[in-house]
Amino acid sequence: MAPSFHSLNRRIFLALALSPFILGCGESGSGTQTLQSKTNSIGMHFLVVAPGKFQMGSKRGDQRERPVHEVTISNGYGLGAMEVTEAQYTQVMGKSPSLKNPDAAINSLSWSQANEFCQRLSNLPAEKTAGRIYRLPTEAEWEFACRAGTTSVFSFGDDQTKVGEHAWYTRNSTQEAHPPGKKIPNPWGFFDMHGNAWEWCQNFVYDYNDAPAIDPVGPAKGDKHVLRGGGWFHREQDCRSSTRFSEDPNSPTKYMGGLRVAFPIN
Repeated sequence: MAPSFHSLNRRIFLALALSPFILGCGESGSGTQTLQSKTNSIGMHFLVVAPGKFQMGSKRGDQRERPVHEVTISNGYGLGAMEVTEAQYTQVMGKSPSLKNPDAAINSLSWSQANEFCQRLSNLPAEKTAGRIYRLPTEAEWEFACRAGTTSVFSFGDDQTKVGEHAWYTRNSTQEAHPPGKKIPNPWGFFDMHGNAWEWCQNFVYDYNDAPAIDPVGPAKGDKHVLRGGGWFHREQDCRSSTRFSEDPNSPTKYMGGLRVAFPIN
């Protein structure tokens, strides 16, 4: 029998409470990091990412991932340790476009639906009191957290034969999304950064050659928003830390995105 939403939350909480949240040396420029955890009013768990620098992009991917360039994240932010589940989406929105498995990562949203979830979550009374304003992460924030101080192809190294230990993808997913938190997390404690649900980012797609070096947020207007991380229907190559996708923000299909929620740390 599948675990209930509340029992899953309890297990996630215990896992996060016992995890050291230490690791992440190298390109972050801040040495070993200890990521603090926070839990919001509906039981969503977040890790606090400190400012830092990293090498964004890859020489091994397609042209959209080039050039490799240094990016500075100048402000800390909270980021979901897990992808948003169908049950969490329904709890906030009152409905779900999927609801095949309440414990699974939701993965059938348009960008507009994912963005609306963040807005409605921000408007919950307890979240207003806490002063948390939720949003989707920028693409740079997402890759910074995914890499967790690494410069390898994946956050766990370059060996793609190990993808199945860290991700739900086309070879092991049975062609569906799974409950988050079942695979090995990345070095900072984030689960499912590779595979499972495609994750929407805040920004429109942009050319790295035109991007500022500090806190890039993309253009003010565009036709397509960015998705990151690959999904349950993707190959190993598509689940790399640097892989970029982009889609029309208003066209949900079963191959559209899920989300991981962020909020600024003042």
